[in-house]
Amino acid sequence: MLFGLDGVELGLLIVFLCLFGGILSGFPVAFAIGGAGIISFGIIAALDSAGLLIHQAIDTSSPLYRDLVSSGVKPDVISVFRYPELPRIAEPVFTQGWEYALDRNVSFIVNRMNERVLAGASIETLLAVLMFVLMGITLERSKIANDLLTTMARVFGPLPGGLAVSIVVVGAFLAASTGIVGATVVTMGLLALPTMLRNNYSPELATGVIAASGTLGQIIPPSIVIVLLGTLAGDLYSTAQESRAMDAGCSDALTYLGEPAVVSVGTLFQAALLPGIMLALLYALYAFGYAMLNPDKAPPVALEASTNEPVTRNEALFWFLGAPAALIGGAMLLGSIGVIGSQNITVSAFSDAGQTASLRTNVGEQCQAAMIDLHGQEAWDAAVNEQTAIDAAGGVAQATKLSEDALAQAKIDKIAAAAPIGTGITVLAVLLGLVLAVGRGVAPSRDPKPLILGSIGLLLVLLLDVLVIAPTTSPGVTVLWLALPAALALYGCREAAARCARNDLIRVVFPPLVLIVAVLGSILGGITNPTPAAALGAGGAIMLAAYRKLQDEGRSGKIIIWATFAVIIAILIGVNFDLRVNQDNVSFESWVAFFFAYGAYLYALFGLLYGCWVLFKGGVLTPVVRETAKVTSMVFTILIGSQLLNLVVISFGGEHYIQQFLKSFDNEMTVFLIVMLVLFFLGFVLDFLEIIYIVIPIVGPVIYGGSFDPKWVTIMVAVNLQTSFLTPPFGFALFYLRGVAPKEVTTGHIYRGVLPFVLIQVAGLAILWAFPSIVTIVPALIP
Repeated sequence: MLFGLDGVELGLLIVFLCLFGGILSGFPVAFAIGGAGIISFGIIAALDSAGLLIHQAIDTSSPLYRDLVSSGVKPDVISVFRYPELPRIAEPVFTQGWEYALDRNVSFIVNRMNERVLAGASIETLLAVLMFVLMGITLERSKIANDLLTTMARVFGPLPGGLAVSIVVVGAFLAASTGIVGATVVTMGLLALPTMLRNNYSPELATGVIAASGTLGQIIPPSIVIVLLGTLAGDLYSTAQESRAMDAGCSDALTYLGEPAVVSVGTLFQAALLPGIMLALLYALYAFGYAMLNPDKAPPVALEASTNEPVTRNEALFWFLGAPAALIGGAMLLGSIGVIGSQNITVSAFSDAGQTASLRTNVGEQCQAAMIDLHGQEAWDAAVNEQTAIDAAGGVAQATKLSEDALAQAKIDKIAAAAPIGTGITVLAVLLGLVLAVGRGVAPSRDPKPLILGSIGLLLVLLLDVLVIAPTTSPGVTVLWLALPAALALYGCREAAARCARNDLIRVVFPPLVLIVAVLGSILGGITNPTPAAALGAGGAIMLAAYRKLQDEGRSGKIIIWATFAVIIAILIGVNFDLRVNQDNVSFESWVAFFFAYGAYLYALFGLLYGCWVLFKGGVLTPVVRETAKVTSMVFTILIGSQLLNLVVISFGGEHYIQQFLKSFDNEMTVFLIVMLVLFFLGFVLDFLEIIYIVIPIVGPVIYGGSFDPKWVTIMVAVNLQTSFLTPPFGFALFYLRGVAPKEVTTGHIYRGVLPFVLIQVAGLAILWAFPSIVTIVPALIP
């Protein structure tokens, strides 16, 4: 063996050195990965042909091996790591020659590209990357970060370490609205770093908090890292659990697990929400604690006063905290006692089908033992009892078509059980009430009459819903009844919105906040999947940037505002009316609603195109599209190149060798810890994209093939990959910051400043390791 290493180990070392050399060469990473795969395959093939790469494989013809298999040990778990005493046989790494490996493995790149890049099941999800990148770059060019930094610095500046805390807040905000690390770090480095240095902030703290806060976009959804990881995790988890079920003697993963072996990007967004907020809080706590211990290195800063109307503490507490809490709490209380609830009276024409047992019990002895070991004896006994009861009742009850009398009675029962106030009207009333409360709070000295009229309008809407509008009332009649009080409520909200627009904090925070709620709310609430939500975010970012451009030029942005309202109107009509006009017997009100919705759609489309025209004329749209094309092309080219490199590793047995090493450990917690340590140290030299597309497919079948929750595994990996942006010497966030930092800030300042935040990342990983429920609680609460 050359250098005392196994041939496969040398092959892996050659691949890594070629990849590392390609990245350091300065050649574009997207092409360096594919080139490293081709060069490493050529080197390995040449050394193998010269007889220099020898793999010490287990001799499967030896008596010891046959005895081991005869004892019941499966051949696929026998490896040189688990059974080092077995006889070995020397063989080349390409057992059938490199030509055969080239034909059978490396040439499979075309199929891999078609499967995972061009036409696979994950291509729709990958399209979300394009939309999120467009959304992020558009918002970055709209100078939203400038306004946020100025406003948050004014809010937090007077506190010890306030400027550093404001950087964390802005970083979290930009993470949820843009998610582009490079743009966030560069923008905050240009705007905030000089201000912090002028106010005697420590260069280490200033650079560290900017670099770390900029990377929050990698974990706080919508995150490109989670989109890319999610597309891989879904396939890896499903395949690994199917293999695990087969090894356990079961027919499939659904039988063995008792639930489908699936994990989606939307679920991962839900899982990432609390960990992202936790990391932001840890960053802010460190900055505040550093300022308390070193007041001269992070002093309070009193910036210029705002032009907002002064508000007393009692007024602020009542209108910004008390009134909203009363509105939301009151709605929840009325919902718990049945006053507020669903008014849907749709009845299925079929009876409900019977419930099956919680676990499948008609399995073999081996599968039964494995299922008892996984779920516990109590769960198995409960499933057996359930199945016995089902069998005694003649099997699972099938859904049957209801008779006319049964259907009418079911509808009567549902009408009787309907709540007096509908959930939809309540949600709208609470939202408009919050607008009125905040509008009163930001300008308490102004005339309250318009806001009182708006409140009366909201009360009339709720009163009419209780007294006049029944569950059987048609949507058209409902609109006619509520038109006048709703107009009164909207009049008050219009005045409240105008007052809010004069408040610096609300004017800056509210527009991107609405966009974040629209995008994340649609994903986390299960309304749609990430790709349409990303398209919504991209369109909203374009309109927001266009409105900002029109304001900078002193022009009216009413077209953009009315286009936004058109989107809301179209959604409300679509939710409340049946717009299927291509069926028989369409009612008059459905036709009217259809034309109103269609008109709103056309105006919203006009507003979007107008926004594109404004950005194009202002010289913003062209660089945005160009940068989006660059980033997206880089991601997909890395995806293609990494598939080639991955196939090279497979061709000489490198992937199988690594998986055998990991499977040789009996404790899966040990395996996962090893993988996390490898990913952490690889983050010092590789970018997250290379790790996702090269390393995760190799170790994924092992870490997703155990009993760990796939959501927890994926988020742990994502937080670990976030650290790769901060770890010297190749952390990308450090390069971005170094490029825009003033001359007095040295590379040493940046490295020393970022080290505490790397330790915070490690502490965050330890917290998630010790308390997995931080990851799993949100997906469990949101069905």
